[in-house]
Formats: sequence, structure tokens, C-alpha cells
Amino acid sequence: MRILLVEDDLEISRRLVARLTSAGFVVEHAPDAEAALDWPDPSRFSALVVDLGLPGLSGVEFVVRWRERGLMTPILILSARGSWQEKVEGLNAGGDDYVVKPVRAEELIARLNALVRRAAGHTGGRIAAGGLTLDPAAKAVWMGDKQLDLTQMEYRLLRMFMLRAGHILAQSDILDHLYPMSRERDLNTIEVHVGRLRRKIGRDAITTIRGLGYRFER
Repeated sequence: MRILLVEDDLEISRRLVARLTSAGFVVEHAPDAEAALDWPDPSRFSALVVDLGLPGLSGVEFVVRWRERGLMTPILILSARGSWQEKVEGLNAGGDDYVVKPVRAEELIARLNALVRRAAGHTGGRIAAGGLTLDPAAKAVWMGDKQLDLTQMEYRLLRMFMLRAGHILAQSDILDHLYPMSRERDLNTIEVHVGRLRRKIGRDAITTIRGLGYRFER
């Protein structure tokens, strides 16, 4: 899943990027609201983490402008300010969740997973689709009672497919959710990863749509 972190503190950003990346997220970083608003293809993010105390345009103003563009991406507000008035302001601006610093990385990850699950229509703690069950907290997948042995890349790819089961995913979308923009990208790697995943979950689980991409069957 691709996350946009909007945070001006470089040390905090470094730690968050490292921790979220180790949890399986692809994290892009914008140091201020203006850079975030200028980001190409903003609709491709699964969620945003936004600090309220940004230089220039504030975090609340950024959230308002993001929503004014019609972008429905789940937004988790991260702030050192924790009064109920500030929480209400952030949520009324268009935020979906509000976390007060300092926050444990485990809680932040759990909240992000919950936001993304709900946005995809999954209300429970686990994601079920195509005869598989995925637990984001444990980063584990089962086929019936059997737990699958997946690499980190296979798990991330399958999580993306299951969250959007029944929808066609273009190769460019898949690349965005597997690799940050700073990494060298090769469309051919997607075919390789999909092929390896098919061998573990069944060839019929993922359909190739010629010229369009792939679809995970419900």
C-alpha cells in the first residue's frame, strides 16, 4: 500500500518512513503541504499521514484543499496538539483519524491498516476474498486452515489484490503500491511477482486482462 507522509520534521520523517516501510507500506514523503498538493497522481495513495504543524500552509488547510479536489483518500492526522477542539477541527476538515504525538509505531500502523480496510469495504480485522484470509496485524495469509508461506513482496502484492478484489489493477498502479518513486521500476517485474504468487494461491485466482492489467477473482 502506498502512503503519503506529510511531515516537516526530517528526523521524525526518517523514523516513520523506516518503520512504515518495514511494516510493508510504500512511503512517499512531502516536507510541506505545497509539495504534497503538487504530488503527481495523488489518487493512487491508499492513505495519508498528515502533521498539523506544517510550515506555510497548515495541516488543517491542507486537508481542506485535498478534500476540495474530490480526493477521498483516508487521512490520519498526526499532531503534538491534543486538545478536543483541535481534534474536532482536524476531523471536521476531512480527517478520518487523529493521533497525538508521541505515538508508538505499532499503534500508527494498526490505525493505518484499519483506515485502508474500511475504505475498501472490510469492517473486520481480517480481509477475506477469493477463498483466502489475510491478517494485516500478523502479516499472515491462510487458504482454508493452511497458512501460506509468502515472501514480503508476495504478501504486499496479495494484500493489494485482496483489498481490490474484482477490480482490474493496471501494472502502473501495482508498481506504485510496491515501489517508491525513488526506486528504479520495471514493468516486467510485475509479471514475475504475479507468476510466483499464482503458484502459491492457484493460477485461476488472478486473471490477466490483456492490455489492462490483472484482476483478483472474488
